[in-house]
Amino acid sequence: MIAPDGSGGGEEAVVAEGWTWDETLFAGTAVHYERGRLPYAPALVPRLAEVLALDGTGRLLDVGCGPGTLTLPLSHLFAEVVGVDPDPGMIAEAARRAAGGEAAGKVRWVRLRAEGLPGGLGTFTVAAFAQSFHWMDRDPVAAAVHRMLVPGGALLHVSDMKSERRGVEGLPYPAVPYPAVVELVKEYLGPVRRAGRGVLPRGTPSGEAAVLARAGFLGPERHVVPGGQALEREVDDVVAWVLSLSSSAPGLFGERLGAFEADLRGLLWSRSREGRFSARVPGTEVFVWRTPGSGRPSR
Repeated sequence: MIAPDGSGGGEEAVVAEGWTWDETLFAGTAVHYERGRLPYAPALVPRLAEVLALDGTGRLLDVGCGPGTLTLPLSHLFAEVVGVDPDPGMIAEAARRAAGGEAAGKVRWVRLRAEGLPGGLGTFTVAAFAQSFHWMDRDPVAAAVHRMLVPGGALLHVSDMKSERRGVEGLPYPAVPYPAVVELVKEYLGPVRRAGRGVLPRGTPSGEAAVLARAGFLGPERHVVPGGQALEREVDDVVAWVLSLSSSAPGLFGERLGAFEADLRGLLWSRSREGRFSARVPGTEVFVWRTPGSGRPSR
């Protein structure tokens, strides 16, 4: 379910026993990502370029790439990029966003579950998991990616800072009423967090460090890229954000989607007569894990 700070929440708990991933998990959300999701901290890409000594060579694998949210900003730092995601809508939206841009000739989008790696994709210098690892069968995925990285390669675990408080004091518009949005979603979908055809009463898992250490990765190095920049959010932005979440994906509402969206808009307009809200860019946390040795990838 949505956390009070709007992050989506749930990453401190353990996945419910018996829950299995299904293809409806993010159905219909991809078209809402670009408008709805808050951006990563602006200095993230240059920080990664510095930390990883990226120079336009090598290959990047983005696992659970979504609509290319991180793939595309990083693409100029590599010779070749592969984005992998199981959701057809995400792959289509990523391809649409890349079309005609500088990345179009170097990025390949592959519809594939992470559990299907290596999938004949070759070896890579860097693999990224941007707020995606918790949806996967993590031990076999981590082991597969370890084998796909060159000696001295890097695995990035990227996420918003979940614990920081992002107040809007001094900004011109009110904060998004996250608690009220949470309650409205519960009215339509029930009190237990929805996830595809199943539910996650205890959220999604943490403990990535133990998983990656078991797979043979070294580290991690922790890097925090500060956020805090002021953002203006319109009603349409907030609606898109809600519909971009797995816990409130459009398909979960069925025939009630129109009614939910109308109620959500009514709620938001009741909290801001101008239909505008203030927000701040979240800080971004990156854990860098390495494989032993040094080397370059093969195609």
